[in-house]
Amino acid sequence: MKALISAAILALGLPAFAQQQQHEAKPLEPGREALAIPYEKYKLPNGLEVILAHDPKLPVVAVNVWYHVGAYNEQPGRTGFAHLFEHMMFQGSKHVPDDVHIAMLEQLGANDLNGTTNFDRTNYFETVPSNHLATALWLESDRMGFLLDALDEKKLRTQQEVVKNERRQGTETRPYGLAEEKLWMALFPAPHPYHGKVIGSMADLDAATVEDVKGFFRKWYAPANATLAIVGDFDEKEARALIEKYFGSLPSGPKPEKPQVDPAKVTRETTIRHDEKVGTLPMVEMVWLTPPYLTEGDATADVLANALGTGKSSRLYKRLVQDKELAQSVSASQQSLGAQSAFSIEAVARPGVSSDALAREIDAVLDEVRRGGMSPQELNRARTRFETQMLAGLQSVGGFGGKADVLQSYNHFAGDPGYLNEDLSRYDAVTPERVRDFAREYLQPDARVVLHAVPAQKPAAKETP
Repeated sequence: MKALISAAILALGLPAFAQQQQHEAKPLEPGREALAIPYEKYKLPNGLEVILAHDPKLPVVAVNVWYHVGAYNEQPGRTGFAHLFEHMMFQGSKHVPDDVHIAMLEQLGANDLNGTTNFDRTNYFETVPSNHLATALWLESDRMGFLLDALDEKKLRTQQEVVKNERRQGTETRPYGLAEEKLWMALFPAPHPYHGKVIGSMADLDAATVEDVKGFFRKWYAPANATLAIVGDFDEKEARALIEKYFGSLPSGPKPEKPQVDPAKVTRETTIRHDEKVGTLPMVEMVWLTPPYLTEGDATADVLANALGTGKSSRLYKRLVQDKELAQSVSASQQSLGAQSAFSIEAVARPGVSSDALAREIDAVLDEVRRGGMSPQELNRARTRFETQMLAGLQSVGGFGGKADVLQSYNHFAGDPGYLNEDLSRYDAVTPERVRDFAREYLQPDARVVLHAVPAQKPAAKETP
């Protein structure tokens, strides 16, 4: 890591007071060299962070913008704002007509074009042919700097209805959707900002006003709260000049403070029995609070979840699906989040099997792990799956899980876009003993929320006399 000298800064036509750092790819373990991503990071005077990573393999370039705001930053009674605003950002800005943003990019041959919102951040990304980088940057800068000039009541009401319909499809009419919302709300009781779904509640979506949305934009969508990543086949000098041209003049205030929130705690088992209206088979899900993303224990949870519930050789699959023939599906996951994470195990019963029977067998598997951990072979398989998935994502410069997104994620959560080597090292350090100790500390029966989503029994058909 080394700072660029002033003469080099001036030679590139950038303000001398822009903060700049150049980073060589950190050395990785033998066999992992393909994962290394050399990059440069600097900051404009208005606070916008910029990450540049040159990758000339294909004549395309990924443009990826992260705004450091998600559902975690919302106020009680105003849930769903971060996701609603993701929709608003595609509705036109001062110099871009309504609903033209996506069409313009598609006409240029763009792919991997989307926006997503989670609890911790909101991102927007597209991959364009290299010769159209200027257009992609101009479109991103126009909605960053001039969205409010085009925002009106009609657009807000239209997108409110779109998001409400999305909630109906993704939560209210999806099998086990409302049940899982109850589970999550019990794990993170109000007023914790992880309470509820990222998409928000119907009542809060209906209550949103134009002034509410404008205030949210002014606070969280300033350049000082955003990071722009460009990855692919581009000329560095040209890219820097375009960034200065389109983003350098955008006004910005100070970076907003993140909410200070006390950690959620679960000190006794909470059981939820939900009368399932959509799913046709009983389902059981158990969830525990676990360490935040990239902190001690998070990688152990990731490996354990993979070994427990991914693939036909996993312990839960072998016991519940193959050996006992109680479940038609089973999975385990570590949902890594910035404030606290959630470790979950979910199983859907076969016809005639109760959710209570599934819960007993899950507990039997967990008891085995608490006593003896898992074998090195099980953990090695899990690590290999993780690294294979990582390598597959890094074959692309853009899109969800591509190089630009990985640089952004490490920058957001670790303050270091080049955190890949440290991240992989976390997984290398997972041992059977660490898995055993993690299960003993975090996956206790008195520290979880358990959901039983059970369809109502249909009345038996009457016999015809």
